[in-house]
Amino acid sequence: MNPLFLANRYMHRLFIAALRAGIAGALLLGLVGQVVVIPANAAAEADRFPPYEPYAVPYAAVAIAGVACVQAVLVSVWMLLSMVESDAIFTRRAFRWVDTVIGATLVATLLAFGVTVHLLLADVPTPEGVTLDGALASGVMCVGVGAAFVMLVVVMRGLLHKATQLTTEMAKVV
Repeated sequence: MNPLFLANRYMHRLFIAALRAGIAGALLLGLVGQVVVIPANAAAEADRFPPYEPYAVPYAAVAIAGVACVQAVLVSVWMLLSMVESDAIFTRRAFRWVDTVIGATLVATLLAFGVTVHLLLADVPTPEGVTLDGALASGVMCVGVGAAFVMLVVVMRGLLHKATQLTTEMAKVV
């Protein structure tokens, strides 16, 4: 066997293993954020500035849902990696996971949009000397990046569809 082919195959497996380790770590960090960090920060902010109290639970829920969307994307990428590894990426099954990426990203983008609109329209109290400009800028940026990512994945889905069609046609010919 060609040594270059073997090295490439070994690197391919090593790369997939490294990606899986990163995904597992990100999923674990997301879970810690959902269970510990987000609720603790919401409670601390409400304690530090009592007028924030009515917003603590809804904003914490939105943040937890946003992290869940990221986790759904990570699980989908894990499944797509498994399909790449088993040489089954150009099948109809892959579309379920790509569609999950699109849906979860769209939901996260809509959550960011909702929070941004709420911050713009609601009379959210702030401590003296503090403005919501940074939060609004972050919200607008998240909405823009999320929308761009959704569009990118939709284009990539179209490419996967074409490649799947070509693979199916080639299998019929051969």
